[in-house]
Amino acid sequence: MKDFNPADKIQDLQYFGEFGGVNPSISDSSTYTFLSAKTMFDTFEGNMEGCYLYSRHSSPSNLYLDEALAAMEGTETANVSASGMGAITPTLLQLCGAGDHIVSSRTIYGGTYAFLKNFTPRFGIETSFVDITKLDIVEKAITSKTKVLYCETVSNPLLEVADISGLAKIAKKHNLKLVVDNTFSPLSVSPAKLGADIVIHSLTKYINGSSDTVGGVTCASKEFINSLKNVNSGASMLLGPTMDSLRSASVMKNLRTLHIRIKQHSHNAHFLADQFEKDGLKTVYPGLKSHPSHELYKTMINPEYGFGGMMTIDVGTLAKANELMELMQERNLGYLAVSLGFYKTLFSAPGTSTSSEIPLEEQAEMGLTDGLIRFSIGLDNDIQRTYEMMKACMVELGVFEKDSKVLSY
Repeated sequence: MKDFNPADKIQDLQYFGEFGGVNPSISDSSTYTFLSAKTMFDTFEGNMEGCYLYSRHSSPSNLYLDEALAAMEGTETANVSASGMGAITPTLLQLCGAGDHIVSSRTIYGGTYAFLKNFTPRFGIETSFVDITKLDIVEKAITSKTKVLYCETVSNPLLEVADISGLAKIAKKHNLKLVVDNTFSPLSVSPAKLGADIVIHSLTKYINGSSDTVGGVTCASKEFINSLKNVNSGASMLLGPTMDSLRSASVMKNLRTLHIRIKQHSHNAHFLADQFEKDGLKTVYPGLKSHPSHELYKTMINPEYGFGGMMTIDVGTLAKANELMELMQERNLGYLAVSLGFYKTLFSAPGTSTSSEIPLEEQAEMGLTDGLIRFSIGLDNDIQRTYEMMKACMVELGVFEKDSKVLSY
Protein backbone atom coordinates (compact mmCIF):
# COMPACT_ATOMS: atom_id res chain seq x y z
CA MET A 1 0.00 0.00 0.00
CA LYS A 2 2.96 2.33 0.56
CA ASP A 3 3.63 2.52 -3.19
CA PHE A 4 0.01 3.04 -4.24
CA ASN A 5 -1.89 6.26 -3.60
CA PRO A 6 -5.34 6.13 -5.20
CA ALA A 7 -5.85 9.89 -5.11
CA ASP A 8 -2.68 10.36 -7.16
CA LYS A 9 -4.03 7.94 -9.75
CA ILE A 10 -7.21 10.01 -10.06
CA GLN A 11 -5.25 13.28 -10.23
CA ASP A 12 -2.98 11.98 -12.99
CA LEU A 13 -5.92 11.34 -15.32
CA GLN A 14 -6.52 14.04 -17.93
CA TYR A 15 -9.30 14.12 -20.48
CA PHE A 16 -10.04 16.75 -23.10
CA GLY A 17 -13.51 17.59 -24.31
CA GLU A 18 -14.43 17.55 -27.97
CA PHE A 19 -13.63 21.26 -28.27
CA GLY A 20 -10.68 21.28 -25.89
CA GLY A 21 -12.71 21.62 -22.72
CA VAL A 22 -11.13 20.62 -19.41
CA ASN A 23 -14.13 18.33 -18.85
CA PRO A 24 -14.71 15.46 -21.27
CA SER A 25 -17.67 16.01 -23.56
CA ILE A 26 -20.88 14.23 -22.59
CA SER A 27 -22.14 11.76 -25.15
CA ASP A 28 -25.90 12.22 -25.15
CA SER A 29 -26.71 9.39 -27.56
CA SER A 30 -28.33 6.02 -27.08
CA THR A 31 -26.98 4.57 -30.32
CA TYR A 32 -23.95 5.16 -32.54
CA THR A 33 -23.44 5.09 -36.29
CA PHE A 34 -20.84 3.16 -38.29
CA LEU A 35 -19.14 4.06 -41.54
CA SER A 36 -19.18 0.43 -42.66
CA ALA A 37 -21.26 -2.67 -41.98
CA LYS A 38 -18.05 -4.63 -41.36
CA THR A 39 -17.14 -2.33 -38.43
CA MET A 40 -20.61 -2.79 -36.94
CA PHE A 41 -20.25 -6.57 -37.18
CA ASP A 42 -16.81 -6.49 -35.56
CA THR A 43 -18.13 -4.30 -32.76
CA PHE A 44 -20.97 -6.75 -32.08
CA GLU A 45 -18.38 -9.49 -31.89
CA GLY A 46 -16.31 -7.45 -29.42
CA ASN A 47 -13.38 -7.15 -31.80
CA MET A 48 -13.32 -3.41 -32.39
CA GLU A 49 -11.73 -1.07 -29.84
CA GLY A 50 -12.87 2.55 -29.70
CA CYS A 51 -16.22 1.95 -31.41
CA TYR A 52 -19.54 2.36 -29.66
CA LEU A 53 -22.56 0.24 -30.40
CA TYR A 54 -25.39 1.09 -28.04
CA SER A 55 -25.34 2.87 -24.68
CA ARG A 56 -26.59 -0.14 -22.77
CA HIS A 57 -23.27 -1.74 -23.73
CA SER A 58 -20.97 1.28 -23.31
CA SER A 59 -20.74 4.99 -23.97
CA PRO A 60 -17.86 7.48 -24.04
CA SER A 61 -19.03 9.16 -20.82
CA ASN A 62 -19.27 5.87 -18.95
CA LEU A 63 -15.89 4.74 -20.22
CA TYR A 64 -14.25 7.91 -18.89
CA LEU A 65 -15.63 7.12 -15.44
CA ASP A 66 -14.73 3.43 -15.83
CA GLU A 67 -11.11 4.39 -16.46
CA ALA A 68 -10.96 6.78 -13.50
CA LEU A 69 -12.43 4.28 -11.04
CA ALA A 70 -10.20 1.48 -12.29
CA ALA A 71 -7.19 3.75 -11.74
CA MET A 72 -8.42 4.54 -8.23
CA GLU A 73 -8.75 0.86 -7.32
CA GLY A 74 -5.69 -0.34 -9.23
CA THR A 75 -7.54 -2.74 -11.53
CA GLU A 76 -7.25 -3.17 -15.29
CA THR A 77 -10.66 -1.70 -16.02
CA ALA A 78 -14.16 -1.20 -14.63
CA ASN A 79 -17.83 -1.07 -15.54
CA VAL A 80 -20.19 1.52 -14.06
CA SER A 81 -23.86 0.79 -13.47
CA ALA A 82 -27.09 2.54 -12.56
CA SER A 83 -26.90 1.62 -8.85
CA GLY A 84 -24.76 -0.22 -6.33
CA MET A 85 -27.06 -3.23 -6.55
CA GLY A 86 -26.77 -2.89 -10.33
CA ALA A 87 -23.08 -3.66 -9.87
CA ILE A 88 -23.37 -6.35 -7.18
CA THR A 89 -26.09 -8.52 -8.71
CA PRO A 90 -24.69 -8.90 -12.27
CA THR A 91 -21.21 -9.51 -10.87
CA LEU A 92 -22.38 -12.42 -8.73
CA LEU A 93 -24.65 -13.81 -11.44
CA GLN A 94 -21.76 -13.70 -13.91
CA LEU A 95 -19.60 -15.68 -11.52
CA CYS A 96 -22.20 -18.24 -10.42
CA GLY A 97 -24.81 -20.49 -11.99
CA ALA A 98 -27.17 -23.27 -10.98
CA GLY A 99 -25.61 -25.56 -8.39
CA ASP A 100 -22.92 -23.08 -7.33
CA HIS A 101 -22.25 -21.83 -3.82
CA ILE A 102 -21.15 -18.53 -2.28
CA VAL A 103 -19.55 -17.93 1.11
CA SER A 104 -20.53 -14.45 2.30
CA SER A 105 -19.99 -12.29 5.32
CA ARG A 106 -23.05 -12.37 7.57
CA THR A 107 -22.90 -8.59 8.09
CA ILE A 108 -23.47 -6.97 4.71
CA TYR A 109 -25.80 -4.40 3.21
CA GLY A 110 -29.41 -5.51 3.62
CA GLY A 111 -30.11 -5.45 -0.12
CA THR A 112 -27.14 -7.71 -0.82
CA TYR A 113 -28.22 -10.03 1.98
CA ALA A 114 -31.77 -10.23 0.56
CA PHE A 115 -30.41 -10.93 -2.93
CA LEU A 116 -28.26 -13.80 -1.70
CA LYS A 117 -30.76 -15.16 0.83
CA ASN A 118 -34.02 -14.84 -1.09
CA PHE A 119 -33.35 -14.26 -4.79
CA THR A 120 -30.37 -16.31 -5.98
CA PRO A 121 -31.85 -19.61 -4.67
CA ARG A 122 -34.39 -19.26 -7.51
CA PHE A 123 -31.45 -19.91 -9.84
CA GLY A 124 -30.02 -22.75 -7.78
CA ILE A 125 -27.30 -20.60 -6.17
CA GLU A 126 -26.91 -21.10 -2.42
CA THR A 127 -25.07 -18.93 0.10
CA SER A 128 -23.53 -19.64 3.49
CA PHE A 129 -23.35 -16.59 5.77
CA VAL A 130 -20.39 -16.63 8.16
CA ASP A 131 -18.44 -14.45 10.56
CA ILE A 132 -15.98 -13.07 8.03
CA THR A 133 -13.53 -12.05 10.75
CA LYS A 134 -12.81 -15.71 11.58
CA LEU A 135 -10.76 -17.13 8.72
CA ASP A 136 -11.01 -20.71 10.00
CA ILE A 137 -14.82 -20.52 9.91
CA VAL A 138 -14.69 -19.02 6.40
CA GLU A 139 -12.54 -21.87 5.13
CA LYS A 140 -14.71 -24.54 6.78
CA ALA A 141 -17.75 -23.17 4.92
CA ILE A 142 -16.14 -23.75 1.50
CA THR A 143 -17.43 -26.74 -0.43
CA SER A 144 -16.63 -28.29 -3.80
CA LYS A 145 -19.42 -26.11 -5.26
CA THR A 146 -18.14 -22.80 -3.86
CA LYS A 147 -17.22 -20.23 -6.50
CA VAL A 148 -17.09 -16.91 -4.60
CA LEU A 149 -16.01 -15.38 -1.30
CA TYR A 150 -17.98 -12.17 -0.74
CA CYS A 151 -17.43 -9.50 1.89
CA GLU A 152 -17.39 -5.79 2.62
CA THR A 153 -14.09 -4.17 3.61
CA VAL A 154 -15.87 -2.59 6.56
CA SER A 155 -19.23 -4.24 7.11
CA ASN A 156 -22.63 -2.62 7.14
CA PRO A 157 -23.72 -1.82 9.80
CA LEU A 158 -21.51 -3.38 12.50
CA LEU A 159 -18.22 -2.04 11.09
CA GLU A 160 -16.47 -5.41 11.24
CA VAL A 161 -13.22 -5.43 9.26
CA ALA A 162 -12.47 -8.16 6.73
CA ASP A 163 -8.89 -9.42 6.56
CA ILE A 164 -8.69 -9.07 2.80
CA SER A 165 -5.16 -10.43 2.49
CA GLY A 166 -6.11 -13.49 4.57
CA LEU A 167 -9.30 -14.03 2.58
CA ALA A 168 -7.34 -13.66 -0.69
CA LYS A 169 -5.01 -16.47 0.35
CA ILE A 170 -7.99 -18.72 1.09
CA ALA A 171 -9.62 -17.79 -2.22
CA LYS A 172 -6.45 -18.55 -4.15
CA LYS A 173 -5.97 -21.85 -2.33
CA HIS A 174 -9.46 -23.02 -3.30
CA ASN A 175 -9.54 -21.38 -6.76
CA LEU A 176 -12.32 -18.96 -5.80
CA LYS A 177 -12.99 -15.34 -6.71
CA LEU A 178 -12.78 -12.84 -3.84
CA VAL A 179 -15.36 -10.07 -4.34
CA VAL A 180 -15.08 -7.08 -2.00
CA ASP A 181 -17.60 -4.26 -1.59
CA ASN A 182 -15.41 -1.25 -0.74
CA THR A 183 -18.22 1.32 -0.48
CA PHE A 184 -17.40 2.32 3.12
CA SER A 185 -13.69 2.85 2.53
CA PRO A 186 -12.70 4.36 -0.84
CA LEU A 187 -9.11 5.64 -0.91
CA SER A 188 -8.57 4.40 2.65
CA VAL A 189 -8.35 0.78 1.48
CA SER A 190 -7.39 -0.61 -1.94
CA PRO A 191 -8.67 -4.22 -1.87
CA ALA A 192 -7.20 -5.20 -5.25
CA LYS A 193 -3.75 -4.40 -3.89
CA LEU A 194 -4.48 -6.74 -0.98
CA GLY A 195 -5.46 -9.62 -3.26
CA ALA A 196 -9.15 -9.10 -4.08
CA ASP A 197 -10.18 -10.18 -7.58
CA ILE A 198 -13.15 -7.84 -7.93
CA VAL A 199 -13.92 -4.57 -6.14
CA ILE A 200 -17.39 -3.09 -6.04
CA HIS A 201 -18.66 0.33 -4.97
CA SER A 202 -22.00 1.96 -4.56
CA LEU A 203 -21.08 5.27 -6.22
CA THR A 204 -24.17 6.72 -4.54
CA LYS A 205 -22.23 7.08 -1.31
CA TYR A 206 -18.78 8.63 -0.76
CA ILE A 207 -17.56 8.65 -4.36
CA ASN A 208 -20.40 10.85 -5.60
CA GLY A 209 -20.81 12.42 -2.18
CA SER A 210 -23.79 14.71 -2.81
CA SER A 211 -26.76 12.35 -2.35
CA ASP A 212 -28.22 13.39 -5.69
CA THR A 213 -27.85 10.19 -7.71
CA VAL A 214 -27.43 6.45 -7.47
CA GLY A 215 -24.72 4.50 -9.22
CA GLY A 216 -22.38 1.55 -8.92
CA VAL A 217 -19.16 0.14 -10.32
CA THR A 218 -17.40 -3.20 -10.71
CA CYS A 219 -13.60 -2.91 -10.90
CA ALA A 220 -11.79 -5.99 -12.16
CA SER A 221 -9.68 -7.52 -14.92
CA LYS A 222 -10.40 -6.79 -18.59
CA GLU A 223 -11.34 -10.41 -19.03
CA PHE A 224 -14.05 -10.28 -16.36
CA ILE A 225 -15.42 -6.87 -17.36
CA ASN A 226 -15.60 -8.00 -20.99
CA SER A 227 -17.55 -11.06 -19.87
CA LEU A 228 -20.01 -8.81 -18.01
CA LYS A 229 -20.55 -6.73 -21.17
CA ASN A 230 -20.68 -9.61 -23.66
CA VAL A 231 -23.70 -9.14 -25.93
CA ASN A 232 -24.59 -12.84 -25.79
CA SER A 233 -23.87 -13.87 -22.21
CA GLY A 234 -22.93 -10.82 -20.14
CA ALA A 235 -25.06 -10.22 -17.03
CA SER A 236 -24.60 -6.45 -17.16
CA MET A 237 -25.40 -6.29 -20.87
CA LEU A 238 -28.43 -8.57 -20.67
CA LEU A 239 -29.91 -7.30 -17.37
CA GLY A 240 -29.37 -3.69 -18.44
CA PRO A 241 -28.36 -1.74 -15.27
CA THR A 242 -26.86 1.04 -17.40
CA MET A 243 -25.71 4.34 -15.94
CA ASP A 244 -26.99 7.43 -17.76
CA SER A 245 -24.26 9.50 -19.43
CA LEU A 246 -25.28 12.73 -17.68
CA ARG A 247 -25.11 11.03 -14.29
CA SER A 248 -21.78 9.49 -15.18
CA ALA A 249 -20.36 12.91 -15.99
CA SER A 250 -21.71 14.28 -12.70
CA VAL A 251 -20.08 11.50 -10.65
CA MET A 252 -16.82 12.07 -12.54
CA LYS A 253 -16.75 15.70 -11.42
CA ASN A 254 -17.42 14.81 -7.79
CA LEU A 255 -14.75 12.12 -7.83
CA ARG A 256 -12.10 14.84 -8.09
CA THR A 257 -12.77 16.08 -4.55
CA LEU A 258 -13.03 12.62 -2.97
CA HIS A 259 -9.61 12.77 -1.29
CA ILE A 260 -10.45 16.08 0.42
CA ARG A 261 -13.83 14.83 1.57
CA ILE A 262 -12.62 11.46 2.86
CA LYS A 263 -9.97 13.13 5.02
CA GLN A 264 -12.57 15.39 6.63
CA HIS A 265 -15.14 12.61 7.07
CA SER A 266 -12.48 10.49 8.78
CA HIS A 267 -11.20 13.32 10.98
CA ASN A 268 -14.69 14.20 12.19
CA ALA A 269 -15.76 10.61 12.81
CA HIS A 270 -12.57 9.82 14.72
CA PHE A 271 -13.05 12.91 16.92
CA LEU A 272 -16.66 12.05 17.78
CA ALA A 273 -15.88 8.38 18.37
CA ASP A 274 -13.08 9.31 20.78
CA GLN A 275 -15.31 11.70 22.69
CA PHE A 276 -18.32 9.40 22.93
CA GLU A 277 -16.18 6.48 24.08
CA LYS A 278 -14.65 8.71 26.79
CA ASP A 279 -18.18 9.66 27.81
CA GLY A 280 -18.92 5.97 28.38
CA LEU A 281 -21.12 5.29 25.35
CA LYS A 282 -20.75 1.93 23.63
CA THR A 283 -19.00 3.20 20.51
CA VAL A 284 -17.73 1.25 17.50
CA TYR A 285 -15.24 2.84 15.13
CA PRO A 286 -12.27 1.13 13.45
CA GLY A 287 -9.98 3.96 14.52
CA LEU A 288 -10.54 3.24 18.22
CA LYS A 289 -8.07 0.94 19.96
CA SER A 290 -11.09 -0.82 21.47
CA HIS A 291 -12.21 -2.01 18.02
CA PRO A 292 -11.41 -5.75 17.73
CA SER A 293 -9.77 -5.25 14.32
CA HIS A 294 -8.07 -1.92 14.96
CA GLU A 295 -4.53 -3.27 14.59
CA LEU A 296 -5.46 -5.25 11.46
CA TYR A 297 -7.13 -2.25 9.89
CA LYS A 298 -4.06 -0.09 10.55
CA THR A 299 -2.07 -2.45 8.32
CA MET A 300 -4.68 -2.22 5.52
CA ILE A 301 -5.31 1.50 5.18
CA ASN A 302 -3.64 4.38 3.40
CA PRO A 303 -3.05 6.35 6.65
CA GLU A 304 -3.59 9.84 5.26
CA TYR A 305 -7.25 9.03 4.54
CA GLY A 306 -7.93 7.76 8.05
CA PHE A 307 -10.31 5.14 9.34
CA GLY A 308 -13.43 6.33 7.52
CA GLY A 309 -16.53 8.33 8.30
CA MET A 310 -18.77 5.57 9.68
CA MET A 311 -19.36 4.93 13.38
CA THR A 312 -22.05 3.46 15.63
CA ILE A 313 -23.25 4.07 19.16
CA ASP A 314 -25.67 2.01 21.21
CA VAL A 315 -28.23 3.87 23.33
CA GLY A 316 -29.99 0.79 24.65
CA THR A 317 -33.43 0.71 23.06
CA LEU A 318 -35.04 1.41 19.71
CA ALA A 319 -37.36 3.96 21.32
CA LYS A 320 -34.40 5.88 22.73
CA ALA A 321 -32.54 5.64 19.41
CA ASN A 322 -35.55 7.05 17.55
CA GLU A 323 -36.00 9.84 20.09
CA LEU A 324 -32.36 10.85 19.80
CA MET A 325 -32.29 10.79 16.01
CA GLU A 326 -35.47 12.87 15.79
CA LEU A 327 -34.06 15.43 18.23
CA MET A 328 -30.71 15.64 16.43
CA GLN A 329 -32.54 16.24 13.16
CA GLU A 330 -34.66 18.94 14.80
CA ARG A 331 -31.45 20.64 16.02
CA ASN A 332 -30.00 20.62 12.47
CA LEU A 333 -27.26 18.15 13.36
CA GLY A 334 -28.07 15.93 10.40
CA TYR A 335 -30.81 13.89 8.80
CA LEU A 336 -32.70 10.80 9.89
CA ALA A 337 -31.98 9.05 6.62
CA VAL A 338 -30.33 5.98 5.15
CA SER A 339 -27.24 6.05 2.92
CA LEU A 340 -23.87 7.67 3.64
CA GLY A 341 -21.21 10.00 2.33
CA PHE A 342 -23.31 13.21 2.34
CA TYR A 343 -21.87 16.55 3.50
CA LYS A 344 -24.34 16.50 6.41
CA THR A 345 -24.35 13.73 8.99
CA LEU A 346 -26.87 10.95 8.31
CA PHE A 347 -28.14 8.62 11.05
CA SER A 348 -30.43 5.61 11.13
CA ALA A 349 -31.30 2.58 13.23
CA PRO A 350 -30.05 -0.22 10.95
CA GLY A 351 -32.27 -2.94 12.38
CA THR A 352 -35.35 -1.14 11.11
CA SER A 353 -33.82 0.40 7.98
CA THR A 354 -30.74 -0.63 5.98
CA SER A 355 -30.60 -4.11 7.58
CA SER A 356 -34.33 -4.69 7.95
CA GLU A 357 -34.17 -7.46 5.33
CA ILE A 358 -32.21 -9.56 7.83
CA PRO A 359 -34.55 -11.60 10.10
CA LEU A 360 -34.69 -10.44 13.73
CA GLU A 361 -33.21 -13.65 15.11
CA GLU A 362 -30.24 -13.33 12.74
CA GLN A 363 -29.81 -9.66 13.67
CA ALA A 364 -29.58 -10.71 17.31
CA GLU A 365 -27.11 -13.47 16.51
CA MET A 366 -24.74 -11.10 14.72
CA GLY A 367 -24.98 -8.48 17.48
CA LEU A 368 -27.23 -5.95 15.75
CA THR A 369 -29.02 -4.51 18.78
CA ASP A 370 -32.22 -2.45 18.94
CA GLY A 371 -30.45 0.61 20.32
CA LEU A 372 -27.75 0.76 17.65
CA ILE A 373 -27.49 4.01 15.69
CA ARG A 374 -25.33 4.10 12.57
CA PHE A 375 -23.76 7.46 11.78
CA SER A 376 -22.32 8.66 8.51
CA ILE A 377 -20.43 11.65 9.86
CA GLY A 378 -20.52 14.74 7.68
CA LEU A 379 -18.04 17.43 6.68
CA ASP A 380 -18.75 19.72 9.65
CA ASN A 381 -16.21 22.53 9.93
CA ASP A 382 -16.33 22.76 13.75
CA ILE A 383 -16.60 19.18 14.98
CA GLN A 384 -16.20 20.26 18.63
CA ARG A 385 -19.39 22.29 18.26
CA THR A 386 -21.13 19.29 16.71
CA TYR A 387 -20.04 17.08 19.59
CA GLU A 388 -21.31 19.52 22.21
CA MET A 389 -24.69 19.81 20.45
CA MET A 390 -25.03 16.03 20.09
CA LYS A 391 -24.09 15.52 23.72
CA ALA A 392 -26.65 18.11 24.78
CA CYS A 393 -29.32 16.11 22.95
CA MET A 394 -28.22 12.93 24.74
CA VAL A 395 -28.29 14.61 28.14
CA GLU A 396 -31.73 16.05 27.43
CA LEU A 397 -33.10 12.59 26.62
CA GLY A 398 -31.39 10.89 29.55
CA VAL A 399 -28.94 8.84 27.48
CA PHE A 400 -26.38 10.00 30.01
CA GLU A 401 -26.14 12.54 32.77
CA LYS A 402 -24.41 15.91 32.58
CA ASP A 403 -21.29 14.43 34.19
CA SER A 404 -21.12 12.07 31.17
CA LYS A 405 -21.95 8.91 33.06
CA VAL A 406 -24.06 6.72 30.83
CA LEU A 407 -27.32 5.75 32.45
CA SER A 408 -27.84 2.02 32.82
CA TYR A 409 -30.02 0.28 30.30
